[in-house]
Amino acid sequence: MASYFLTFSHNFLDLLLESGVYMLFGLLVSGLLRVFLSPASVANHLGQGRFLSVFKASLLGVPIPLCSCGVLPAGAGLKKQGANNGAVSAFLISTPESGVDSISITYALLDPLMTVIRPVVAFVTAMAAGITENLFGNPKNREEIVPDLSCPVDGCCDGRQCPPEEHRSHHTFVEKVKAGLTFAMTEVWGDLVALFFLGLILAGLITAFIPEDVFATLLGGGLSSMLIMLAIGIPLYICATASTPIAAALILKGVSPGAALVFLIAGPATNLTSLTVLLGILGRRGTAIYLAAIVLAAILFGLFTDQLYAWLGLSAQAMAGQAGEFIPMWGKWLGAGLLVVISVKPLSRRLLALVKRRGICCDEEHGPETKAGIQPEQSKAQDGLCASPG
Repeated sequence: MASYFLTFSHNFLDLLLESGVYMLFGLLVSGLLRVFLSPASVANHLGQGRFLSVFKASLLGVPIPLCSCGVLPAGAGLKKQGANNGAVSAFLISTPESGVDSISITYALLDPLMTVIRPVVAFVTAMAAGITENLFGNPKNREEIVPDLSCPVDGCCDGRQCPPEEHRSHHTFVEKVKAGLTFAMTEVWGDLVALFFLGLILAGLITAFIPEDVFATLLGGGLSSMLIMLAIGIPLYICATASTPIAAALILKGVSPGAALVFLIAGPATNLTSLTVLLGILGRRGTAIYLAAIVLAAILFGLFTDQLYAWLGLSAQAMAGQAGEFIPMWGKWLGAGLLVVISVKPLSRRLLALVKRRGICCDEEHGPETKAGIQPEQSKAQDGLCASPG
């Protein structure tokens, strides 16, 4: 058992060292996108045209780092602002399947070819789903677009009383960069951090405890491998960033690059929770088109990817993680250390929130005076932190 634990620890640390610098780079870009390219301000491009709006939405979603549940409010907001259903579908697919953070970590843990294939597949899948929805989906009444022009730095103005061209001089470049970094390290990383480390843990466990021949036999390539990966990925809640170390571990165990790509496509873009919410955003027909596009694209591109690696004479297993060789060891340790440092606060908040939900203030079987010694007045004040019964 000790040897398994050592193997797990070694693999966990290796993945953290390989991905640290690239994750920091992805967070930096995501913060700059926030302050220099506000997604809400481009919503007025997504309501006109059955094709151009879908193209813009697909392209917009590729660099934005949001997971399959985090993207739902953004997609709903676009629809309320007048974006058509096809554009919303495209945005809801390309955004969680890709992102600057997941592209960076794909380059670190997998290989340059997969780094290119992944966002391209996300874009093409989003385009196919969006155009199909606009051509064959139920027509919806569209509201006039009222884009959100409020300041992304500190909300100092709504962009109407103070037009955008005038507001550009309100904040210096340094202030914008500082606001972007704050956003990246708090909101973006706060949403990703728990799932990211969970992905590292699962990848370490896969490498340490599951024999190579299991994956090589079941997921070594072919249609059956793709279908198995779809069955695993569709109901699973995992973001694009957290899915990458798992895919890297699977490839090292003998899983074909095409099957790994299926997991990278289906896992981040779907889960049981998001599919139920999509019913309210897109309707039944729109949700069916959304899911069918992901399934078909995953299978077709998965099979094509296996063939592409074979045609080029490349081994995904041999290439995995080679990008990290360009970074010196001290750089890897520095990147991993900084990533751990900025992870302490958001992880602590999540743990504290979990304790508050399940701990001292939610015990309905006892009076307020019996809750771990809390006085009635204190208990009443804390009751607001607890989830309502049921």
